[in-house]
Amino acid sequence: MIQHSAVPVDPRELDLFEFARSGCQAAGAMRVSQLPRMLNEVPSEAPDRDTLFTWQAEGATQPELQDDGAEGPQPYLRLAVHGAAWLECQRCLAPYEQAFDVDATYRIVSSEEEADAFPLDEDTVEVIVGSRQFDLSALIEEELLLALPLVPKHAVCPVVHESLVSGVSGADAMGDASDGLDGVQNAPEIEPERPNPFAVLEALKTRRPG
Repeated sequence: MIQHSAVPVDPRELDLFEFARSGCQAAGAMRVSQLPRMLNEVPSEAPDRDTLFTWQAEGATQPELQDDGAEGPQPYLRLAVHGAAWLECQRCLAPYEQAFDVDATYRIVSSEEEADAFPLDEDTVEVIVGSRQFDLSALIEEELLLALPLVPKHAVCPVVHESLVSGVSGADAMGDASDGLDGVQNAPEIEPERPNPFAVLEALKTRRPG
């Protein structure tokens, strides 16, 4: 599972401080079935519910000023995760394949108090509390969950779900049209055969006072 590491590495019980101090590198793969919270996001009708993610991790240290004014090595971790998982499109309700590309850098601290005191303006570096038995797989899963799209959807839906065609109000239908969905029937003043969202906007403007 591990391909390039200076020391033996168990991704579920990783001595994160030693990994960073030694400048180790490691790589491996995890399936969605090994990540239970991520698996909950995959629809049951997906073509493949157990897709594969590859990951690479690299430890390092950088000299930084400590609280006592002296300069000391600060441990860092860089993590990259790549792969894809099937999600449910929120427009047509069909499964689609979502790509994931995570590349994150973390400053490793020793306690929650230290993490809370870390400056919030460091937007390029996250803070994690390290340990001698750090669960790297949990960090991988957390990053994948954070990378989930706010509204999962196809770039272009192959079909329009019938609930969007026959079961929406006129206001909702115009909202769907703005998302590029055709076939909505209940929007006012729209030609039933091929609705034109620009015509709807023009009609609304002519009704508005002034």
